[in-house]
Parts: sequence; C-alpha cells; structure tokens
Amino acid sequence: MGKIRSHGEGSLYRRKDGLWVAQVTLQGKLLYKYARTQHEARAWLEATRDQIKGGLTHAAAQINLERFLQEWLNAYESSIRPKTFQQYAQIVNQYLSPGLGRIKLKDLRPDQIQWFYSTEFKQGRSARTILLIHSVLHRALNQALGWGLIGRNPAQPVIRPKLQKTEMKTLTNFQAIDLLQSAKGSRLEALLWLALTTGLREGELLGLKWSDLDWTTSRLKIQRQLQRLRGKGLVFTEPKSSAGRRGVTLSSDIISRLRSHRVVQAYERLFAGDRWQEYDLIFPSTIGSPLDPRNLYRQFKSALRSAALPDIRFHDLRHTAATLMLQQHTHPKVVQERLGHSDIALTLNTYSHVLPDIQEEAAETISRALLPSRNEIHGVEPK
Repeated sequence: MGKIRSHGEGSLYRRKDGLWVAQVTLQGKLLYKYARTQHEARAWLEATRDQIKGGLTHAAAQINLERFLQEWLNAYESSIRPKTFQQYAQIVNQYLSPGLGRIKLKDLRPDQIQWFYSTEFKQGRSARTILLIHSVLHRALNQALGWGLIGRNPAQPVIRPKLQKTEMKTLTNFQAIDLLQSAKGSRLEALLWLALTTGLREGELLGLKWSDLDWTTSRLKIQRQLQRLRGKGLVFTEPKSSAGRRGVTLSSDIISRLRSHRVVQAYERLFAGDRWQEYDLIFPSTIGSPLDPRNLYRQFKSALRSAALPDIRFHDLRHTAATLMLQQHTHPKVVQERLGHSDIALTLNTYSHVLPDIQEEAAETISRALLPSRNEIHGVEPK
C-alpha cells in the first residue's frame, strides 16, 4: 500500500518516457505537473508549496484562467461603468480566454504571457490593443492576488510594447471659424459652438439637458453622457470619471446662441406633433429622442467637406478647444477643469505641443517686466 503524504508534502521523479513529474498533496488530494526538464518540475513544486503556505486551497488550484476571468468579470461588473465592462468582457472573450484560458491560474507564468503578447503582435494586433489586453489581465491578476488565489502577479514583469505617440489633429482658429460658418443655420451650429468653446466630449454634449443649464449664472452642469451599449442601444450613463461630473461656465455669446437654438427646437417640437419624445435634451434628434452619434457623424463630416477642411474626428474638436484655450493663455488648471481631466498632469502631457510657444512668450514677458524703462536708463526723472 502506498504512503499517504501529509499536507504540502511533495515529490519529484522521472518517468520512463523522459518526462519529469512533480506532485504535492493538498487537503488530502494530489496535485501534479508534467515537465520536460527537472528544473521546470522543481520550480513548479517550490512555487506550489509557497502557494499552499499562503493559503491555496485544492478548489482554487483547479481553476484555469478562463474560469477565473469570468468570475472576476461577474464580481467587477457592478463597480465600473457599463461601457468599460463591455470593453473588458470583449478583451477577455476575444483574446485572453482563447490565448491563455486553459492554463491553471496558479501555474500562469510571465514567459507564457510574454509569448502570448508576441504572438498577438506578429498576427497583426496593434500595440494599443496589446496594451489594453495587458491592462485587463494585470488588473484581474491583481484581484486574484488580493483574493489569495496566487502569490504574485505574473503579468507584472512582462515587457509591454511601446505605444507610438500619434500626431494630434486640431483645427487652427481660422479653420474653426470656417467650420462654424459652414454649419451656420443648421441643427449642428449650436452644438459645434459649444464643442469648440468647452471641449466637451461627444457623449457629454449629446447627454446635456436644458435643466443642466442655469441661465442666471451661465453655468452648465455635466452630469451624464450618451453611449451605445451592445444589446441595449443608446443609454445615458455616468460621466467618464468623477472629474467628468463638473460645471462649465459659458460666455454670454454662447448663452445667446443657446437661446436661439431653443427657439428653433420649439418649432421642431410643434412640427413633430405626436411624434415628439420629450427628454429635455439640448441636442436631440428631430423628434426629441437622443441623437444617434452615427447621425451626428454624418452631419459633422458634411460640415467639414463644405468648409474644405481636413478630415478629422469629432473628438478632435475637444483637442482643438484645449489647444485654443492654452494658446489664448487660459491657465492649464482651468483647461483641466473644463475638459474634466482627473489630473492636471494629463492635461499638460496631452497638450505639451502647445506649451513651448507659450513658454517663449512668457520668457519675453518676464524680461520686459524686469527691464528698466528708457527714462530710467537716461536718468530722466518721471513727471
């Protein structure tokens, strides 16, 4: 009768076919690993013993990465925005589960993750996609670490691809004026004015309600955004971050334009009659319902062509607004708050291309302030 090994006790031996076998007892049951080399088998045995000392259970030892990621998604869903959850689920189902899912969670190694990233890159995945995959995997494995399922995060030492910084596309102030002129008198006019003077995101603009605007203080509250979710269609969700829930002060000119826009919308409501759906939206469809971003896309591209402007994304209007504000010497802290960035470092890093010109002007300004006046140089007393 064979010897019954005690909890955590392990052994190492070589089979006749040359494979090495490492095995260890956990809660009265046997865990084992087949390896091509003695070094690999011993490393697994030592790592498993350390995990057992850290509280590894037999049930946890059987979980593969695919099953763990699904359980992690289920637990994580209620703590993140729906759009973010859908992105995480897509990364898990499209990349991580097919590529690494069969590996036991406790056995996942950095070299396996590295090989997976390299393979994906060779198959044409962009560096940005691989960085997204890494971000999701790293976050999930950190949770596994917190739950005591693993003793370290195997994604931590992995080398990630370097993301090439793409050149930001923005409109000059003259191009922005041309765009506004091309949209004059259209349903897009007021929306473009607001986009170029506030830097609001597309979803934030489409989620604005008249009740968010204080006509007395000219203050606009950003409290929601419109997003398309798979299986749910267009829905209103929370702002992108806590910093995204903010107030933005509007100029008297923008307030005047919004008043005119509201008058036009009142005529649209009368024309739509029973078809009108009241959502209190500032920028709805022609029947009052949320404006489909795809329709906004078509209208925006048409305005660009009409003004003979470069083909840019709607999101580039946000970059244009930030760039124009900084060029007009708006304090970066104010720009950060208007954009809804959580950290001023993000604003400065994103729009660092604008800062050298501003620094040159600042250098000249401070020099002029410190230079003595011509009268003082020639000894003329001021009157």
